[in-house]
Amino acid sequence: MNTFSASNEEIASVLNKIANLLETQDASRFRILAYRKAAGYIYNMDESVSEIIKKKGKEELVSHPNIGESIASLITEYVKSGTSSLLQRLQGEVSPESVFKQVPGIGEDLAGNIAEELDIHSLEELETAAHDGRLEKVSGFGKRRVENVKAILAGMLSQAGRRRLAKTESDREGINPPTVPTLLEIDEEYRQKAEKGALKKIAPKRFNPNNKAWLTIMHEEWDGWNFTVLYSNTALAHDLGRTHDWVVIYFEKNGKEGQYTVVTETMGDLEGKRVVRGREDACREYYQ
Repeated sequence: MNTFSASNEEIASVLNKIANLLETQDASRFRILAYRKAAGYIYNMDESVSEIIKKKGKEELVSHPNIGESIASLITEYVKSGTSSLLQRLQGEVSPESVFKQVPGIGEDLAGNIAEELDIHSLEELETAAHDGRLEKVSGFGKRRVENVKAILAGMLSQAGRRRLAKTESDREGINPPTVPTLLEIDEEYRQKAEKGALKKIAPKRFNPNNKAWLTIMHEEWDGWNFTVLYSNTALAHDLGRTHDWVVIYFEKNGKEGQYTVVTETMGDLEGKRVVRGREDACREYYQ
């Protein structure tokens, strides 16, 4: 396993930064306290957390006090890559391009093409696009390159625990994803609170040259899930003027996480209704 050389102090610092951002963004005090306790525990550990992960894996971390599945997964991601997707998200620094560049053979330009033309955010969504024919239509991609991407992602995602977001009723490693009614209720709550000015705003790094705090963010706990909700800040959302329509819902439970995008459908039998991308059939059942 390739690992990033992270000291216990650096890991604790990341956890404290997350706790601080969650606090300023009105997240649950219990969630904030969990990150602070984990940071304090790791800071005072004698054994290197990076070495624990390298030699014994994430499961060994979970056996320690104050470190649950979710935080262990976050720490493992940081030790392996040197970054934390949650920290980036809370800082408004989420860049789909940086995710896609993890795939060998996909450089800056190709990653940008994927993000702009498909408006997807994760490796799981990239894998789905590679299999359903969308990726082959992206500038710079052909059949052979797509086949290479499929093979590479099969290895990368099996190591990380494959989570295919577009599979409607899939079992995410023993945990079903949030239901469509739940996602649509979260979406409605977020948009109502955003319209009333009842949510914190962050200044995203992307497409924000004046560093204006405009991107509303909401943290919600629902049926054991932790949700982080934001409007889409992708190139395509800006180009189409949908930055205040497309809502990205990140969810996490017991270390398992994923995301969905909820939009106002513009065509077909669901036109005018809020729809969870990738779960259109379930949305039809919901509205019936």
